[in-house]
Amino acid sequence: MKVSTNIPNPGTDPTRDSLSGKLQRGDLLAAGCPSREVLRHVTSRWGVLVLMVLETRMHRFAELRRAIGGVSERMLAQTLQWLEGDGLVQRIAHDVVPPHVEYRLTPLGVEAAQRVRGLADWIELNLPRVLQAQARRAARPRVQASSAAARRWG
Repeated sequence: MKVSTNIPNPGTDPTRDSLSGKLQRGDLLAAGCPSREVLRHVTSRWGVLVLMVLETRMHRFAELRRAIGGVSERMLAQTLQWLEGDGLVQRIAHDVVPPHVEYRLTPLGVEAAQRVRGLADWIELNLPRVLQAQARRAARPRVQASSAAARRWG
């Protein structure tokens, strides 16, 4: 069976280290890369949860707040502003009294929500293993920072 791929091998891609190549794919590892700001918004605790809730349907602010346990009004408002600024969330303000505002994902936001849902699903599926690792680490005797540094650098 012949398998065809159009994905270049990173080791043989001539545009990999060129400026245009970096701009096309982003360069998250570079300190000044604007992609980092988007990554921070999307992968923040509240960003992930907002994207997951809005993936199901359009929500009003109060509905979002009730759906996402523990988020403050301030943090939810800030997260929605970030995601709206990144083109992932659309804010729809209806011209009525009292004000009626709804939020929904843009097509770009739907793509992002699918990606973070995959990460969230992985976390949920592997939570028992993660908790076991945390318990093992907590059970280990604590080593003083100075002696650990001495062993590492000594």
